[in-house]
Amino acid sequence: MWERKRYAHVGIGGRAGFFYEAVVGTYRETSELVAFCDVNQTRMDYANRRLQEKFPDFRPVPTYKAEAFEQMILETKPDVVIVTTIDRAHHTYIIRALELGCDVITEKPMTIDEEKCQDILDAVNRTGRNVRVTFNYRYSAHATKIRELIRDGVIGDVLQVNFQWLLDTRHGADYFRRWHRDKRNSGGLLVHKSTHHFDLVNFWLATEPKRVFAMGDLLFYGKENAEKRGVTKFYQRAYGNPNAQDDPFALHLDRSPSLKAMYLDAEHEDGYQRDQSVFGDGISIEDTMSVLVQYKNKAILNYSLHAYSPWEGQMVAFNGTKGRIQLHVGEKSYVNAGGKQSDEGAAKVRQIFVQPIQGEPYEVPLEHAAGGHGGADPILLEDLFGTPQDDPFHRSASHIDGAMSILTGIAGNISLKTGQAVEIKDLVRFY
Repeated sequence: MWERKRYAHVGIGGRAGFFYEAVVGTYRETSELVAFCDVNQTRMDYANRRLQEKFPDFRPVPTYKAEAFEQMILETKPDVVIVTTIDRAHHTYIIRALELGCDVITEKPMTIDEEKCQDILDAVNRTGRNVRVTFNYRYSAHATKIRELIRDGVIGDVLQVNFQWLLDTRHGADYFRRWHRDKRNSGGLLVHKSTHHFDLVNFWLATEPKRVFAMGDLLFYGKENAEKRGVTKFYQRAYGNPNAQDDPFALHLDRSPSLKAMYLDAEHEDGYQRDQSVFGDGISIEDTMSVLVQYKNKAILNYSLHAYSPWEGQMVAFNGTKGRIQLHVGEKSYVNAGGKQSDEGAAKVRQIFVQPIQGEPYEVPLEHAAGGHGGADPILLEDLFGTPQDDPFHRSASHIDGAMSILTGIAGNISLKTGQAVEIKDLVRFY
């Protein structure tokens, strides 16, 4: 008999509903939500109201401010803590939850720099508890199929990967409006966003990164870049500013009930402004990045990411000893917490082509799967909160997987500063 688990949730912002609604709704037979924790009481109250509206038999859970995190653990006795806070705080709650006897489910990225990563690795080793990182893209039909094709040797040994990820000016711009724009909070897009992509390469090739070299800069967003393009109307935040009314890059919190309730109505507590101008000052992350990675199996990755494309999606090519695989995925654009959850990463186009060195090219059929991130989200939630099942693709991600994905981005950030290639082995110590 599978034991029903108790979950406490810390960080009740835009991504949190994905988890707490699953615990209270679909997985109520295997899971119980016991508490919320956040820096902002208004957001926690909104989460309780949201659950009451969606699930009439739901009884609001107790709420704890961030400074009462340990008190929450002691009073509500969760088995697992779900961490969806701002990225730079992930390690704080992960480590303390482990030390207090809980397992952890954390949003990606696991953390943002090598020191915090080492602290998490040490805590897992010290406590013997488990950390799972929620890499939902692993569970999409197309990502799983790529894993299967490479595992089965369809193109032999993979020697080189070209991976281009494009964020459009709706989704990509969103990282430059909110807390992610400060690299101290997010590690920049090479950590916050690319952790997904670097994890996929690790997952697909069943290997680990060895050496990283990166180049990148802020070339499109930010005030200076806008001035160069002739922009003359600026504003600090969109709410209440006439200069934002006709700006296609502006986010209007008062036009979205969820964004208004979660952020605009809550900002009197902590001053957080969710609708800052993407062409303002104070942006310290890059919007254009290229990374070269060598792996332990000698494969080479050529990766690029930019956040101002007219099209959203990914194009990946794998070159192997027996042929080539090409993946083309177009995704639906979205603003985090500003619309339907199922729109996040929803695939509009998904195609996989195989070109053998000897033989005719062919398209690989893909099953249609409902749900966000190309049908991945429901499968991930089942893996997290449902009854355990054997997975031939081993998609569940541990703290080691979480570390290996962010270390590529962390090494990339160091390379951006130094202009030098960075050895992964020099960043952290594994046990």
